[in-house]
Amino acid sequence: MRIAVVGATGRIGARLTENLLAKGHSVKALSRGGPALNALVAKGAEPFLGSFDTGDGELGRFFEDADAAFLMVKTLWGAEDFHGHYPAVALRFFDALRDSPVKLAVSLTAMGSELSGNTGHFQGFHILDQILNRLRDINLVHLQGGWFMEDLSRWADAIAQHDRIGFTLAPDVKAPWVSIQDIADFAAKEFDTPPDQYRSVKQLGIDYMMTEIAAMIGQAVGREVDYRFVDPSDREVETAFRERFGTLDRWVYDKNTAAALNDGRVKFHDDRPALPTTMADFVRFTLRPLIEKARTDGVKPETFLTWSSRR
Repeated sequence: MRIAVVGATGRIGARLTENLLAKGHSVKALSRGGPALNALVAKGAEPFLGSFDTGDGELGRFFEDADAAFLMVKTLWGAEDFHGHYPAVALRFFDALRDSPVKLAVSLTAMGSELSGNTGHFQGFHILDQILNRLRDINLVHLQGGWFMEDLSRWADAIAQHDRIGFTLAPDVKAPWVSIQDIADFAAKEFDTPPDQYRSVKQLGIDYMMTEIAAMIGQAVGREVDYRFVDPSDREVETAFRERFGTLDRWVYDKNTAAALNDGRVKFHDDRPALPTTMADFVRFTLRPLIEKARTDGVKPETFLTWSSRR
């Protein structure tokens, strides 16, 4: 099978591309270029320069000779246009795919993408799914991923400095977490056994409460690590964020994200595929070394996460 992979040099795309090549697939790898793309070409991938995130390159030609495609949108956590980003990329996907020979597309979306309304981070994925669902002649698999375990590294400094994680997820709420390695491996298998369903949804993640994660981290590093709930309705928290760490627009975005999880609107079903990477394993082998490094690196400029963890 000839598979066109979007974001081929990213954390997920690179592993997926290597998996597909190892299975004997022909892979067309989309990237802006550089050493990471060169490494994939050396393993047998065909390069294609461009980016659906920015609109650069002859994107209308990317899928023109492909049987299948892997789609993903770069998540924007900075000050960029996170509201308009997902619809813009989704429309570029649609335009490039609708007259292509692609018969199967696996799209990495997110938990909560089935919901409409003000759901913050999940709202953009809902729009992505709805636009892709308009592709009439393509079987589409929506891979709804939970929070990436790798994103826990953003708290490495907070844990190293304060032995604490501060976050806006309520302590008694279970949220799904998944490693990027498991996402890439699962996506590769979807191309081995293409579904016969026109539209299907696969949910990837293992449920954990933040208090459970903090306890696992404490066990791994050999000292107690606690979890502190940061209430988004607290005016002191909002003021600190807007004055020191971000904009009002971003604050509303993050607040809506937390509310969608805390009030139970965003949650996964119980019938999910088993995944090999547990949180305990991830903490022990991946996160602990990052925390130890943060302790030896010394104090860094304060972020909202480190502020939330010490307050």
